[in-house]
Amino acid sequence: MRAVVFAGILCLLSGVTSAADYRVSPDGYREQIQHLQPGDRLLLEPGDYLQGLPLHNLSGRIDQPIIVEAANRLAPPRFIARPGVNTVSLINVRYLVLRYLELDGRNVRVDAVKAEGHSGFADFITLEHLFIHDYAASQQNVGISSKCPALGWVVRKNRIEHVGTGMYFGDSDGSDPFVGGLIEANHVSHTLGYNLQIKHQKTRLSDIAGRHETMIRYNVFSKQDTLPGSQARPNVLLGHFPLAGVGSEDRYLIYGNLFLPNPTEALLQAEGRVALYDNVFINDRGDAIRIQPHNDVPRDTVIFSNTVLASGTGIQVRRGENTAYRQYVVANVVAASTPLHGGEETHNVTLAYRRELASVPVPDLTARLLALDPVAHDLPAGLMREFSSYPGWQATGRPGAKSTPALLRTLDAVQP
Repeated sequence: MRAVVFAGILCLLSGVTSAADYRVSPDGYREQIQHLQPGDRLLLEPGDYLQGLPLHNLSGRIDQPIIVEAANRLAPPRFIARPGVNTVSLINVRYLVLRYLELDGRNVRVDAVKAEGHSGFADFITLEHLFIHDYAASQQNVGISSKCPALGWVVRKNRIEHVGTGMYFGDSDGSDPFVGGLIEANHVSHTLGYNLQIKHQKTRLSDIAGRHETMIRYNVFSKQDTLPGSQARPNVLLGHFPLAGVGSEDRYLIYGNLFLPNPTEALLQAEGRVALYDNVFINDRGDAIRIQPHNDVPRDTVIFSNTVLASGTGIQVRRGENTAYRQYVVANVVAASTPLHGGEETHNVTLAYRRELASVPVPDLTARLLALDPVAHDLPAGLMREFSSYPGWQATGRPGAKSTPALLRTLDAVQP
């Protein structure tokens, strides 16, 4: 099908051509991809697309990304997986936006979205409002994956379900770092393995200077309908950043998330530099939070203002031997068989596990737990000031996760 082009104004004096919109159908879309320039939009008409979406050697600009999206957001185009190639393939791309698409895996042994391992880079990629499903031939099949150096990704408001692994960033040997990502308001469920894994990083390219933060916020991570078995994995596993040199001061900021039950593993396992706050963890089948050595050791860590309900251990911190790093566990509300184990603990509310509370509406859980403890729960002003320096934290003056309105916004943002 011949693309319909809505051209912009040609500025003769400057020699700059404005961006254009290209409206394409399932029959003729691939021929237009290679011609996309900064600011262009590829608008995909409704229908079934059977030849994948290879996005190779495309570079937008920070103020003019290349956009690939549904022509009609209420009727997303559906890309159907085919054997031997990943449905969306990213190679040597930057400043690219992909949104409002359905990716149907049909349980073919491929990934839905992948920055390929032979790519030199995939930087400033935005993936939002994607519906990714049925990529579950094995745990190795992934909803969203990067296997090359990846800087500045935004992964937002996607629904990922019935896949082997929800999101997997980095490589198993610690190469191909995932740097400065924002993972926000996604709903990830029914995964054979991890909902999300970010691999450890051995080194960092010297041209990615400065301190970067990877934010994981306002997501729902659930394995509550996963059967126990040999593919047991935590909902989320976070590896360390480079141990020295460029990137060694990076950290994770994890806040405003809802973690739902896992039948065999903890809800979250992490090492490295971590700030974990204002989350709700509910696991009626085991542990909630494990900060422990994996490929290195936990470094400076602060765990505060979370609400935890777990039939096993609520918050466990295992330090590496002979390390000077500190792990603070502050102002959490934890109801568990073993509420706290390890770390420097202060101002926490600890309670015995009560199974019936797993059915309490999530926004009401913190208040219900606090009502079970007769001790006053006001936090010192100095602690409040310290917490206020963290992005997204909203003062409540009490231990536990955010106020009910904030939690409701989190849940509303990730509704399927």
